[in-house]
Amino acid sequence: MKKVLLVLTSADELAGEPTGYTLSEAADPWKVFRDAGHVVDFASPQGGRPPVDPGGDRTEVTELFEEDAAVQASLANTAKLEFVEVDQYDAVYLVGGHGTMVDFRGNPHLARVVRELADGGGVVSAVCHGPSGLLDVELANGLRIVEGRKVAAFTDSEERALGKEDQVPFLLSSELEAQGAKLVDAEDWEENVVVDDLLVTGQNPASAAGVAKEVVKILTTLVREEKAEEEAAAQELRAEKDAEKADDE
Repeated sequence: MKKVLLVLTSADELAGEPTGYTLSEAADPWKVFRDAGHVVDFASPQGGRPPVDPGGDRTEVTELFEEDAAVQASLANTAKLEFVEVDQYDAVYLVGGHGTMVDFRGNPHLARVVRELADGGGVVSAVCHGPSGLLDVELANGLRIVEGRKVAAFTDSEERALGKEDQVPFLLSSELEAQGAKLVDAEDWEENVVVDDLLVTGQNPASAAGVAKEVVKILTTLVREEKAEEEAAAQELRAEKDAEKADDE
């Protein structure tokens, strides 16, 4: 069992219109992680209840999400990012929604969470507009986290299709590319999940569950490696004790 932190936007307005996080982009990964037996916590830049984008689709999974008492209790009082203890988590998932374009980029507390998790060998993931939280994040090696990495994110074409290219403060895919990311695009609205080592990203809402599934695969591998290391250490300890007994005899 691992712990995953889902980060949601606190921004409820974009260019004078209501916004927030995309409901399915939180519900879909939550279900994947829950079904895999992992613990899911929620955090946001301002803490408290994050706003839901009114334009998001409703599905059977979003209904489960909204009807789950534990989830709703957590969402009512999400942790404020500045108080998040990164060493408590094995992965972070940056949930998308247009609100992230307002308060993810340049947020020092989100940057700290992403940087410390990445530098510590954890899994960093994001979907749709969530990769805006990867912009400008510099790792201990001096490189930006997206520099030279394969990344998927909401495309400029998809932004224009929604007619929001003049409302957002920047075009996400263009900015990621400007920071050295190797953009991997699919056709508009098609599922597109990209894995680059411990960085997992998805293009749009259709990719939300897929990103989480790839994160689960990585976490499963990490669990197996940890168990193998523990078993090797136990065998070594047993061998040392057997040697000590032999010497005593």
